Amino acid sequence: MEKIASFTVNHLDLMPGIYVSRKDYVGDQVITTFDLRMTAPNKEPVMNTAEVHTIEHLGATYLRNHKEYKDKTIYFGPMGCRTGFYLLLAGDYESKDIVGLMVDMFDFISKFNDDVPGQSPRDCGNYLDMNLPMARFVAKRYLDNTLKNITPDRLVYPE
Repeated sequence: MEKIASFTVNHLDLMPGIYVSRKDYVGDQVITTFDLRMTAPNKEPVMNTAEVHTIEHLGATYLRNHKEYKDKTIYFGPMGCRTGFYLLLAGDYESKDIVGLMVDMFDFISKFNDDVPGQSPRDCGNYLDMNLPMARFVAKRYLDNTLKNITPDRLVYPE
């Protein structure tokens, strides 16, 4: 079998950033998949499931309520390796196009101090596995160390 595209990225040189992972077509509509890499793979500790789960709930809620992107958001969820998230948007985008959106979203997550949306047994299949303080911490770390002053090399996958 052929390797899928995400397994061809050199994870040894990959740093936190925003990367276009792929572009797919559904009819004439482009779906852009973004790799929101929050930790350096194989160099930094991965995020625990509790903070990943919390960020997933907060990020999905933020995006699906955003006035411009709510109807363009296809999916927001964690990578299995727990080093970041995938964001799928309807439309043909480049990484630089969503920097502002990601700054705003991770700022929202880093400051969120209320009940996590969907954190109940009725609304979520694993509602106890959440950690808002750690979600806020890792969101702020990504915001401050990567997003606020993102450089061009953190917007395109390394060769």
